[in-house]
Amino acid sequence: MAVIIDLIFQLLQMALVIAVAPLLTGLVRATKARLMRRRGPPLIQPYRDLVRLARKEAVVADSASWLFRFVPYLVFGATWVAAALVPTFATGLLFSWSADLIAIVALLGAARFFLALAGLDIGTSFGGIGSSREALFGALAEPAMIVIVFTLALVAGSTQLSTVAAYMVSSNVGLRVSLGMALVALIIVAIAENGRIPVDNPATHLELTMVHEAMILEYSGRHLAVIELAAMLKLVLYVSLIICVFVPWGLAIADASVADRLLGALLYLIKLAVAGVALGVFETSIAKMRVFRVPDFVGAALMLGFLGALLLFVSRTLK
Repeated sequence: MAVIIDLIFQLLQMALVIAVAPLLTGLVRATKARLMRRRGPPLIQPYRDLVRLARKEAVVADSASWLFRFVPYLVFGATWVAAALVPTFATGLLFSWSADLIAIVALLGAARFFLALAGLDIGTSFGGIGSSREALFGALAEPAMIVIVFTLALVAGSTQLSTVAAYMVSSNVGLRVSLGMALVALIIVAIAENGRIPVDNPATHLELTMVHEAMILEYSGRHLAVIELAAMLKLVLYVSLIICVFVPWGLAIADASVADRLLGALLYLIKLAVAGVALGVFETSIAKMRVFRVPDFVGAALMLGFLGALLLFVSRTLK
């Protein structure tokens, strides 16, 4: 019976992340619209957009290979698996043993690699620009993410997310400068990886500035719907990762009761809503930076993560 309950909650987590992904994007858009004194679209507009795109026919260029048609589903699958591995409302679920930070980084890196290949597959200039910029930003974001993982591993003694979350919610953590550096670095990486302001503007189609939109410019119909849903899932993934590691209060521990897990799910939705409003306020109050300044911005995350890991290593060596 316990295995069945764990399986139900594991499937609930997988369904939860994909169900709230469009809602989080809609909340960010609505917040930005309200701050700009506009009515803005309703919160469920992303769901309508996905349904509308899924009903349309996918127009594929004659020069497109099988890779162009296969990449949307691969990117969606890798992102969904990575997002489902992050403990959102409870630790110690059925598949928690596979929720390793290094595995999540690898899944996201594979999705980025194939999406960049799809941007190059058609042979358009926009796809080449977007893919080259994505490769440049990824070459800085991935090492920064790995260094952040090392910092958390030095603190919690493991890269397994359930272990990290259980340690972070305990009283053994305290205030640490290295964790503050890792938090700021993770926020910078999340902004860069999701193409949010100030790195990229997901609402623009200006060819001189767009990165993610340039790679998917040739997609349409159901292919575009799958890629857009994968992008929404990626945003939920990073927000959930920040919540799981740095705001783990209310997270149900392993072997918790059904009531505690349901309460954890409710608190997770509240924290997700707060993060969405905060992201909307942040993007409204800051301007997009030039593309040539983005490596400096992402490089700051790499430096902060490295300093945090070095600080922990030196402190442990001196002890």
